[in-house]
Amino acid sequence: MKICLAGTGAMGVVHIKALEKIDGVEVVSVNGRTNESGQAFAAQWNIPYTSTDLLACIDRPGVDAVILTTPSSMHADQAVLALSLGKHVQVEIPMSLNLPDATRIVAASKASGKICMITHTRRFSSPHREIRRRIQDGSFHLHHMVVETYFFRRQNLNMHGQARSWVDNLLWHHGCHSVDLAYWVLGEPNFEVWGQQGPDHPELDIPMDMTVAMRSKKGPLFSMAMSFNNKGPFGGFYRYIGEEETYKIYRDSMTDSEGREVPLDGVAAFDRQDVEFTGAIRQGREPESSAASCLPTMALLDRIEKSMSRAV
Repeated sequence: MKICLAGTGAMGVVHIKALEKIDGVEVVSVNGRTNESGQAFAAQWNIPYTSTDLLACIDRPGVDAVILTTPSSMHADQAVLALSLGKHVQVEIPMSLNLPDATRIVAASKASGKICMITHTRRFSSPHREIRRRIQDGSFHLHHMVVETYFFRRQNLNMHGQARSWVDNLLWHHGCHSVDLAYWVLGEPNFEVWGQQGPDHPELDIPMDMTVAMRSKKGPLFSMAMSFNNKGPFGGFYRYIGEEETYKIYRDSMTDSEGREVPLDGVAAFDRQDVEFTGAIRQGREPESSAASCLPTMALLDRIEKSMSRAV
């Protein structure tokens, strides 16, 4: 299987490391924002072709699929382009523009008959999968899911301290992942929703703090705090408060209320995710986290955004 990778930033590196572990998968072209970034990335990872022209990278002999790790503002148009050319697509950032763009991507996937998968990586994380399994088999009854997402991003730098070519919005990027997680874990698209946001940063032009609250018609609550102003450990912190136990999750680890580690399968989420993408292509089936399966998330995000009250 031959893959075109679009984007040479931090997530591009994560994907190529995961793809290198999959037998029979080869990245044959990389689309860089500049010639310099593309050439450096291609040399580092032994990719035979690079160009700043995405179409040229897609149109290489034998390319089966495209993974987009480019700025989210480009994703709808780029995904539709790749699908129209008969390529399977994985979109790195969730469908983070708006509900109409998300709907357009799903329509393009259906029209082309090709797979379009959204990288909601938490769906592939061992601890979250274990929580979902316990909810489904009735051994864990969730009361409240609490999510804290903290970064310090007053300058537009990525996780490696490098300049970024795009600015991510807390709600439509980080919030989207967590709202999708709540929907996926509970199998519940029917939430009451509410949100609020703080003032915009004068240079980044995005709100730096947000809160989101949701209430499931099944009973459980969802609360999320997000900040780009937090000094301290960064990332997503999850607390599942249930009738039987309280579980805390950070990255790929899970502990109970006494701080004891919960045994898990140990598979890295990004590895499982790219195995799912390539496996679904080979088997001709809809993947977990397909674009169509994520539309309820985008509808929730759309409602949350409309509920936002801006702090003065």
